[in-house]
Amino acid sequence: MSDLLELHALTVELPTPAGWVRPVNEVSLRIDTGESLGLVGESGSGKTMMALALMGLLPPGARVSGEANLQAEELSEVDEIKEGKERRNSATSRDAKASKKSLIGLSEREWRYVRGRKIAMVFQEPMTALNPVMRIGMQIEEAIRAHESKLDSSEVRRRMLEALRRAAVPEPETRAEQFPHQLSGGLRQRAMIAMALAGGPRLLIADEPTTALDVTVQKQILDLLDQLRRELKLGLLFITHDLGVVAQVADRVAVMYAGRVVEEGLACEVLQKPSHPYTRGLMAASPTLERGKLTPIPGTVPPLTALPPGCAFEPRCAVRVAECVRAVPELRKAGPEQAARCVLV
Repeated sequence: MSDLLELHALTVELPTPAGWVRPVNEVSLRIDTGESLGLVGESGSGKTMMALALMGLLPPGARVSGEANLQAEELSEVDEIKEGKERRNSATSRDAKASKKSLIGLSEREWRYVRGRKIAMVFQEPMTALNPVMRIGMQIEEAIRAHESKLDSSEVRRRMLEALRRAAVPEPETRAEQFPHQLSGGLRQRAMIAMALAGGPRLLIADEPTTALDVTVQKQILDLLDQLRRELKLGLLFITHDLGVVAQVADRVAVMYAGRVVEEGLACEVLQKPSHPYTRGLMAASPTLERGKLTPIPGTVPPLTALPPGCAFEPRCAVRVAECVRAVPELRKAGPEQAARCVLV
């Protein structure tokens, strides 16, 4: 597999009355073609803000630094937009495929090309993400026309129905004529997935897509995303706070805390033998059939305006040592394909 997305020291800064804060702080990750990466952490850890940075949807005034590179063949036309040129000849296009193209510093026009066509996102709450006064079919058709404005109405409708079928929506012709409030939570989420896939993206970001769904529907959505990833060879960034969900869909796992990645590695290794105290705390706080008692992590995620000078997890850590307060730990190798940001590793 080849790297579809590669992040290196990606940082997002937001202005606040107390000064600039970093909800995403020097994050380095990669997602291969056809691979699923689970991004785990408590609310406020920076997961969604990182996803919004990859979609070009950050709040006004936000500053982004570091590197965020997508496969060159996915962004070759963005270069043409920048330079105001027609499509390059085939030889130049082949050369471009050997390199990476940056997502940092794109204009809004360039983001409109990338957003939905190259990178798409399934948002957390479909009832607020969907337009309540537009029929489902019209919303998906709108997403298709945004990227294929020259298609005639019959082709747009055909592709809309195809997207609904791909998302396993039963009776797509009927559902296309309904409004969001007429659909169940599971069908609304499937409609969101259909809309995200309508533009033919190569990277799909799913931001807690199973929140507020019952267990059986949650399993169906997870199976659908996994099936689509394999069939379409999508890169999947799956954001969640549920480690049980990660175990079902992720090939690799990255754990975020206070804006930083504190542990990453193969899902089987991280979940079976976590190396960072925060990951172990998340595991202990997750319900299982074998363990009747849950052990909560004491305290809360520190505010971004008052982070500790060393490890951000140090005030809540049961195994902290003096070295934890001196400086932010580097990622240390904890296994063949596992690393953790902890001085005890």
